[in-house]
Amino acid sequence: MISQSQKKGLYLVSTPIGNLGDFTIRALEILKKSDLILCEDTRVSIKLLNHFNIKTQLASFHKFNERKKTQGIISDLKDGKIISLISDAGTPLISDPGKILVKECLNKNIPVIPIPGPSSVITALSVSGFSDKFIFYGFLADKKNKLIQELELLSKMNFSVVTKKTYQKFRLYNEIF
Repeated sequence: MISQSQKKGLYLVSTPIGNLGDFTIRALEILKKSDLILCEDTRVSIKLLNHFNIKTQLASFHKFNERKKTQGIISDLKDGKIISLISDAGTPLISDPGKILVKECLNKNIPVIPIPGPSSVITALSVSGFSDKFIFYGFLADKKNKLIQELELLSKMNFSVVTKKTYQKFRLYNEIF
């Protein structure tokens, strides 16, 4: 449980990846005690918050407005607000917006507190049978030549390589393979 003297700062709160039962009690309590929740897509996040009866104010925060909104959020944090950042699914900042905000918080000595939860990378690796040694590379390139370069580099690694790919990139991958 969270105490009355909740630590002020920016909370990076992991959200469920497909199964709402994976939401931690601590994450729910943090979101309920937050003054503001930043999210990628309010249409997605409002469903999650409504399911758990969380009434905290929600604000969009994505790659198209992150630079513009960061200074206002920093000001709110300096004023003692508790602000949480969530992604549509999983852990914030893992191939999601927020890096600019976190970097600015760290530069201004504003606490950044991670709230752990589901991780698609670790979950997939746990059932893969692959080596314990791995690298998470993130999203691969969009352009064919750059993608081929990245895949050639990654194929030389002596451990498992985890990447993210979107449905839209399947056609490009099929062209290469």
